[in-house]
Amino acid sequence: MLIYLFVMILIANFFVGVLLGISSIGGFLLPLIFVGFLDMPLRDSLALSFFSFAVAGLIGAYYYWKSGNMDVKLATFLSIGSIPGALIGVKLNSLIPDHTAKLLLYLFVLLSGVLLLIKSKKGNGNDTDKAHKPSKLLESKASTFIIGLISAAICSLTGAGGPILLVPLLTNLGVRIRVAVGVCLLNSVVIAIPSVFGYFQYSDMENFTLLLVASVVGQIIGTITGSIFSNKVKINHLSISIAALTMISSIYMIITLFI
Repeated sequence: MLIYLFVMILIANFFVGVLLGISSIGGFLLPLIFVGFLDMPLRDSLALSFFSFAVAGLIGAYYYWKSGNMDVKLATFLSIGSIPGALIGVKLNSLIPDHTAKLLLYLFVLLSGVLLLIKSKKGNGNDTDKAHKPSKLLESKASTFIIGLISAAICSLTGAGGPILLVPLLTNLGVRIRVAVGVCLLNSVVIAIPSVFGYFQYSDMENFTLLLVASVVGQIIGTITGSIFSNKVKINHLSISIAALTMISSIYMIITLFI
């Protein structure tokens, strides 16, 4: 059983790491796989997932910064709000029953898939990376702080990861898609760190350290692979594929909760 878990976590992290490196979207699949398909304890799964988000975020953000697709100022003000937001989300999760927390996770992942599909259908392969005039909302430190706080609280509560909320939001506010991806990857690190420490308090699985190694190794290899090929993949096509996979998986898991 341990070898099976090790291999499956390694493969899952590699797959999701590729998606994160390319688009920053897809991290929410990890807790879905861990909880829904591998039947791991909820908060152990969230601790592993957020640790993976931190690793992927660091690697991916570096590649996007190196390629000039990073707005450090925007990322900084979002992240200032994300720290207390992540702590709030972890605390809320610990106060609700596991069944309810799982349902929230699956529902949020389903909603994320629907919103991602809608966003993808509106765009096309030619215009998703055009520059737009940034919204005045992002010029305000207070509003940027609030965006970071609320999105981090939702993401740490559900385990869905930050980019699934922030990438479409930032692009709708006028940020270029690849810059939005870079910013969200960096912000996901800030969300992940307090979330990891929070959920580790509730971890009780045996051999958790070994599973953490599988998670980190798979995530590093996958994210580096995805980041290298990020400029060669049409984000729109990838987003549609992720959205379809997400919706099908989350609907299945919601059904199994009530069977």
